[in-house]
Amino acid sequence: MSEILVLYYSKGGSVKEMASLIGRGINSIDGCTAKIRTVPDVFPETVSKKSEVPESGSLFATLEDLASCSGLAIGSPTRFGNMAAPLKYFFDTATTAWMKGSLENKPACVFTSSGSIHGGNESTLLSMQLPLFHLGMMIIGIPYSVTSLAQTTSGGTPYGASHVGGEKNDYPITGDEKKICIAQGVRLAEIAKKLYAK
Repeated sequence: MSEILVLYYSKGGSVKEMASLIGRGINSIDGCTAKIRTVPDVFPETVSKKSEVPESGSLFATLEDLASCSGLAIGSPTRFGNMAAPLKYFFDTATTAWMKGSLENKPACVFTSSGSIHGGNESTLLSMQLPLFHLGMMIIGIPYSVTSLAQTTSGGTPYGASHVGGEKNDYPITGDEKKICIAQGVRLAEIAKKLYAK
């Protein structure tokens, strides 16, 4: 069984919903299962410590989750064209995985949500790919054979699934955006399955 980690940070709920859709795509592939995890908020007070178990929602990811996965999807809301600080902080603590090479040659993909159609979706997706390259992962995008990629009038890029949530995060995930998320999960799982076939 290939366990694929879907790791996300979500503030308004859109990225969390996208993680679930990507997980659905992963789980649709025989022999693959999605492990959905989030990361805690970070705070300027360095003495604060977040509980090890969140009050609700997905469990917090551990570095062991990262090291043991067969593939990885990471998602974040757009923050000034970049990934959010909590997700960046999690990867800043992944030096052990980098030194051991525990993520090398594993497939990975990225997904995001922004407030506007020109809100930095593509630069955020590219920023999330950078640590994955350093960790030795193989980055996969979304090919145009996923027809929703050419039809969408909101989110969706070849760099990864995206959503445009509106200024108040009140735009629901569109049908095309959902199809792109599911297709991304399917592709990630299929590639992981091929890589780990025995």
